[in-house]
Amino acid sequence: MPEMTFEVRWPDGTATACYSPSLVVWDHLEVGADYPVAELVARTSRALAEASDRVRERYGLRCTSAARQQAQIEELAARFDPGAPVRVVRMAPPPPGPVGGAVAGTRAGAA
Repeated sequence: MPEMTFEVRWPDGTATACYSPSLVVWDHLEVGADYPVAELVARTSRALAEASDRVRERYGLRCTSAARQQAQIEELAARFDPGAPVRVVRMAPPPPGPVGGAVAGTRAGAA
C-alpha cells in the first residue's frame, strides 16, 4: 500500500510534516490551498480515517499511525482560531495518474 507525506503551514508560520498510510489524502487536500483551521482538521480527519480503513481492509487492523497523526493535527490546530488559514505546502509522492485531467497537486478542488 503506497504511503505519503504532506506538509502544512500553520497560521503562525510553523510547518508540520504529516504521514498517511495511503495516497487518499490527495482526494481531500490540494497543494497550495489555504483551508480554515477547522476545515483542515475535518478534511484530514476524513482522509486519515479512510486511509486507516484501507489498511484494515488489506491487513485486518486499523492504522494506529494514522490515528496518532490526526491526534497531532488536532492538538496543533487547537492553538489557533478555527477560521485562521492553514496552507498545504506539499504532498508526496504525486498521485497515481491524472484525475479528471487535473495537474498533480490540484486534485482535491471538489473534495
